[in-house]
Amino acid sequence: MKRFFTLVACALTMLLTSCQFSENIYINEDGSGSMNFSMDASEMMEMVSQMGDSEASKGMEKAMDSTIVFKEFLEEYKDSIATLTPEEQQKIKSLENFTMHMKMDPEAKSMLFDLSTEFKNANELKDMFKTMNNFSNLQGKGGSPTNSASSPFASMADDGSTEVSYAFDGTTFKRSAQVVDKEAHQTAVDSLGQAEMMFGASKYKINYHFPRAVKSFSKEGAMYSEDRKTVTFEVGFLDVLKNPELLDFEVVLEDK
Repeated sequence: MKRFFTLVACALTMLLTSCQFSENIYINEDGSGSMNFSMDASEMMEMVSQMGDSEASKGMEKAMDSTIVFKEFLEEYKDSIATLTPEEQQKIKSLENFTMHMKMDPEAKSMLFDLSTEFKNANELKDMFKTMNNFSNLQGKGGSPTNSASSPFASMADDGSTEVSYAFDGTTFKRSAQVVDKEAHQTAVDSLGQAEMMFGASKYKINYHFPRAVKSFSKEGAMYSEDRKTVTFEVGFLDVLKNPELLDFEVVLEDK
């Protein structure tokens, strides 16, 4: 348990400063695939290295390359997890189908984090954001819970105020977000506080990989791979926090 919560604490630290975020989806012909959400906090490592001996640098002096397969983790630590509150247990168990990887290299001043899962159809993808919200609010054993309003996922996750959904019919892929509780969403945005300044330069990048060439993408500014099977689209992270619908789009593939 201690190792797990140490990693979680480190990941949450990453959320308090400038990071680059990527949503990577790989779609197979039958509609199944995988999703990987990644954060590059290398800028933070550069900042920490310049601070020298400080509170921010504690726990970041040594290199780390750790992977947690949550299904195995839940089985190995089931007795310890059973001692947590029902709410904490549910948050951890929601990660069952996910794998978390964290790599930190103080010498190279790099810190990378990703959370990945597989899905049978695109409709399952909406659970990724709900799980990310659970993850960002995990409480360390004996520690204090993180404030959901301070999490950058609070405005993006399917947390009750915003719903993100996906659909793929074999030819058309759709991503859409809807603010269903405007008051709660605005509260989360207003609660960003200093994070708004810290995330000012952060970007949110979409990288979608399809089994066939992309015929059209409904947003301007998208970039394509040479074979047009991969489409990339980037927006400001704060912009999409404040307006989740910025990442509403439709991708149409070439015919089979």
